[in-house]
Amino acid sequence: MKKDFSPFKNESDYIQIGELTIENRIDRVSIYGSTDITLDKVGLVVAKELKAIIDSVLTDMEKVNLPDRIAIAPVETVDNPFA
Repeated sequence: MKKDFSPFKNESDYIQIGELTIENRIDRVSIYGSTDITLDKVGLVVAKELKAIIDSVLTDMEKVNLPDRIAIAPVETVDNPFA
């Protein structure tokens, strides 16, 4: 696992595992894309990396008093200034 990935600490860290992306945000961790966990040593490394990331997220979440649900602002689409 990337050593400096700390869940919920900034809006810039991300980890790429195959085609899977894990993005850090202040109020959430976004996971999208895909990767394969193959039944071999490479797959074991991938599985352990994913588990370490999820364990880190859970550890940080369990340290705070969580609200029932947060409101996520909708994404604002703007015109491309370079078009």
